[in-house]
Amino acid sequence: MFKNLNCTKSGNVYIIKITREKYLNSLNEEILQELDRAIDIISKDEDIYVGIITGEGKTFVAGADIAAMKDMSFKEGVEFSEYGNCIFRKIENCEKPIIAAINGFCLGGGLELAMSCDIRIASENAKFGQVEANLGIIPGFGGTQRLPRVVGIAKAKELIYTAQIIKAEEAKNIGLINRVTTKDLLLDECLEMAKLIATKGQIALRYAKNAINNGYEMDIDRATNLESNLFGLCFASEDQEEGMSAFLEKREPKFVNAIKKVSSSLEGNV
Repeated sequence: MFKNLNCTKSGNVYIIKITREKYLNSLNEEILQELDRAIDIISKDEDIYVGIITGEGKTFVAGADIAAMKDMSFKEGVEFSEYGNCIFRKIENCEKPIIAAINGFCLGGGLELAMSCDIRIASENAKFGQVEANLGIIPGFGGTQRLPRVVGIAKAKELIYTAQIIKAEEAKNIGLINRVTTKDLLLDECLEMAKLIATKGQIALRYAKNAINNGYEMDIDRATNLESNLFGLCFASEDQEEGMSAFLEKREPKFVNAIKKVSSSLEGNV
């Protein structure tokens, strides 16, 4: 099914590994197309609760394919940027949580890919940077927009203007990544987190992601209104009933990820 990806399923977790190791897993149109299809699998398969994206070998993604970009025209540059942004927004908007398991270089388009994921865990040897200014271009897959939202506008400007490459510990200190672990334990730690997430009420998690992603761009009144509606929708799920019953009965919940019938008027408020 894939030429540049190795995709495997571990329980309710779907692992996407970029395997263009010879080219440091650099992104070209073909890989973006395959990522598009892989995210579709995560979205449509009801037995997949969490996705993990990582890279083969010593690199997560070293950036976009410079050889493929070198002779692009203005129009081709716009189209390539728009396509990459479309795929990364698809990752960001996927209802299910996506974890980036960052091994080695995470530069340019690789950092933009990582930032489109919900959670970022890196090996201690990982290195990060929006290095496009070294090539006479700017980030084109959302880096100028996501990086300020993640680390703050001043730090984002510093990283983009200087094209500085930072180590994993600094990336953690500025909030760019969630955790640092050893390279040998990276995938195991990501799987452990993914499997923990998979034990929770999946409908609630999808509503939580909706509330966080969409509410972040709203004023506080509209955002809390969105939260209230999504909170209310939880009570139209069988998971809410099971979760609260299990708590009161002092047992582990057995979520079935099912929604009761919701009136169209209620759905229209979300």
